[in-house]
Amino acid sequence: MTKQTGRCLCGAMTYEATAMPVMSVTCHCTHCQKATGSAYSTNICVPSDAFNITGDTLTTYVDQGDSGMDLRRFFCSKCGSPIYTEADAMPGLSIIKAGTLDDTNTFKPTANIFCESKMQWLKDECETTDFPKMPTE
Repeated sequence: MTKQTGRCLCGAMTYEATAMPVMSVTCHCTHCQKATGSAYSTNICVPSDAFNITGDTLTTYVDQGDSGMDLRRFFCSKCGSPIYTEADAMPGLSIIKAGTLDDTNTFKPTANIFCESKMQWLKDECETTDFPKMPTE
């Protein structure tokens, strides 16, 4: 997965990622649950300088992560699709919502994070490395 493209639901916002993901994770924190309206958020993290987004409907919501530092959640103001996040605790990375990828067949999470808030019905479902919170390394 060297080059990936994606878009929001309505297509007003499109992007291209031209680097291999640094990591691919499923996040179970309660903020991601609320931001996605789902049990978790599936993400690929790429270097910010390899991520280019185009369109004129991008809106930002500033949230605070478990670190106490800001997270900027970017979404389409037209259709509401969450597209990516930037976290001050992870400078230089763009955290792309995997569901917005044009080709999701190449995506497979390698870890689950914030598993202490994983919904109970998911506790035994995954075959990945699980971390109770965000790993430090």
